[in-house]
Formats: sequence, C-alpha cells, structure tokens
Amino acid sequence: MDGTLIAPLETKGRFTLSAGVLLLAVVYLTLVGLVILFSASQSIYNNEFTILKKQLVWLGIALVAGMTMYMVKLERMQQSVWIMSGLMIVGLILTLVPGIGITVNGAQRWIGFGGLRVQVSEFSKPVLVLALSTYLAHHQRVIGEFRKGFVYPLAVLGFVCGLILKQPDFGTAALCGMVGFTMVFLAGARMMYFIPSIFGALALFSLMVYHDPVRLVRVTSFLHIQENITTGAYQLWQGILAFGAGGITGVGLGNGRQQFSFLPEAHTDFIFAILGEELGLVATLSVVMVFIAIFLVAMLQLRRAPNLFQFLMGAGSLLFIVLQAVINIGVVTGSLPTKGMSLPFISYGGSNLVVVFIFTGLLLNLFRQWAKPIVSKAREVEVL
Repeated sequence: MDGTLIAPLETKGRFTLSAGVLLLAVVYLTLVGLVILFSASQSIYNNEFTILKKQLVWLGIALVAGMTMYMVKLERMQQSVWIMSGLMIVGLILTLVPGIGITVNGAQRWIGFGGLRVQVSEFSKPVLVLALSTYLAHHQRVIGEFRKGFVYPLAVLGFVCGLILKQPDFGTAALCGMVGFTMVFLAGARMMYFIPSIFGALALFSLMVYHDPVRLVRVTSFLHIQENITTGAYQLWQGILAFGAGGITGVGLGNGRQQFSFLPEAHTDFIFAILGEELGLVATLSVVMVFIAIFLVAMLQLRRAPNLFQFLMGAGSLLFIVLQAVINIGVVTGSLPTKGMSLPFISYGGSNLVVVFIFTGLLLNLFRQWAKPIVSKAREVEVL
C-alpha cells in the first residue's frame, strides 16, 4: 500500500524589506562617517587624507567580516563557541602583558600587528554574545534555577568584564555588563535574582570609579560643567560649543573650527559634535533617527526567531550597536558623564568598525533565516 508523508521543503532565505532598511541605514551611517571623518581629521596630520585612508582600509576588512557573518551557518558558530571563547580570554590576558599589550594615554587595550592595532575588548563583544546565547539556549529548561540559570552565566560575564576593567576600559566593561545582564533576563532568568545583583554591580562600579582619580574627575566635572570648563569638563564644553555654533543647518563641511585642536578626540569619541557643528541639527537628528530605525526594525524581526539561541543572538547584536550609540550621543551632548566610546559606523577606529559590521552581518543572516517560508511537499513512500 502506498502512503504519503509530508516533509519540509528546503528553500533559500529571501532578502526582506527589514534587511533592506537595515542595510540602507548602515550604508548611510558609514558614508556620513567617512565624510565627517575627513573634515574632522584635517588638523591631525600634515596629509589630510591619512586618517581617511586608514579608515578605508579598516572598512574593507569590516566589509569582509560582515559578509562572512552573513554567509556563515549559525550551527557552525555554536560548534566553535568554546574555541572562540578561549581565544577571547587569551587575547584579553595578553593585552595586559607588558611588551605585548600597547599602552595609549594610560590604557593598555591594544595588540599590534604590523601597522595595525587591534582592540581585543572590541572583538570580545560578538564572542560574548555567542557564548551567552549558546549557554542559555542549551540550559533553557533550567534557566529559572539560581545556579545554572543565573550564577554561571553571570560569573562568566563578570570574569570577562573584570579583564576589560584591568586595561582599564570602564565604558566597554559597563556596556558588556549591560548587554549580558539583558540577555540573561530575556532568556527567562527570575527577576528576584536581578534586583540585588544590579544594585550590587552598580555599587561596585561606583566604588571603582570613586577610587580612580581620572574617572572621578570626569564624573564630578560632568555634574559641575561651568566650574570645570578649563579642566575636567573642557572636552564636553567644547562639544557643546560645537553644537551651538552649528545651529540648524551647520557652518558647512570643512568650515568648523573645533577640529583644529580645540576639541580633543574630534575624529573619534566626539565626532558627533563635529557633525553638529558642520552639518547642524538636521544631520545629527538624521543620525539619531537612523539608529532608532535600526532598533525598531530589528525589534520587530526578533518576534520571528524560531528558537532562543537565534533570538538572543539577534538581541545581543542589536543591543551592542544601539546602546553604544546611545552612550556616545549621551556623552557628547552632556547627558552622560564623559567616557571614551566610539559612535558606531561613524567614529574613527578600526576594531569597533569591524565589530559593528560583524553584528550587522549577523543580524542580516538572522533576517535571512527568519524569512524562509514554511513550505511542505508531498513524498510518496511504500508501506508494507
């Protein structure tokens, strides 16, 4: 007797409208970054194209990394998660070793490869997302338990953040902590475990800032900007002046004055202020709206995730992009204490550019997977 079985029909994922919006947003931010970076770096070297050329080299590497993440199979990433986690930890430790780690402005965060410097803490972000997503998905049934569902993942998170704090890099450590906490919460860990842990983490972080003179000056200067415009709040004050000078439409590309040694780190952490000065409120609001669009598009797509692993991968990738943008814009506009953190896709910096393109590639990969239609085909089999 013949029978009929229903088997799933394998189909290729489609490039959806959401993926198109995300891709256009990233292209827009990257182009804005290249244009304003060229203007902001004119006074740094005798050759005004030096910074732009370096950024273009990193952009090429970032595009390759993003395309790789778009094409890679998520199952293969899960299989290599512990190897990648081990390499991440070794890299963070090597960064702290004298003679291997490179120190800039009192922070030992880089490892050099020829003429390129790699910030290992940046590359720990995607590995951290992968490790937490894999662990939490594997232990989904016991995620409500205190030990396996809360202590173990946060112990790993705390260890990684501790190595980053030793560099020291308070901003990246805080960002990793916030994203990690959120991922554990989204996985289903009990709220009763979070409240005391959050207060404890904030207390510990505040204590570390209190005992670090440089960070303490930044916080106190932020609270009293007018009294510290020539000392701790100088950079923030110059950034505010840049926004004021730009007004609605800006003073025009290349006509800003802040990048000419008035605003420190004009091409990195405070490039948003140069954007406001030269292109005005219209340009800065457009950047903010694009980041909001990225957040909303990805949030809508997260509802289509078929399992916890893919959901957490998407959520972690999105949070690392958007939260970093929120912190950078908050710092530059005086809404948050001054902290060195790049504006994704726009600030100068190769490591961060590569990492945000990795997250973009992962999101596009997930969107492609979630766009696969559920189609079945009939298959005849012989039943004896």
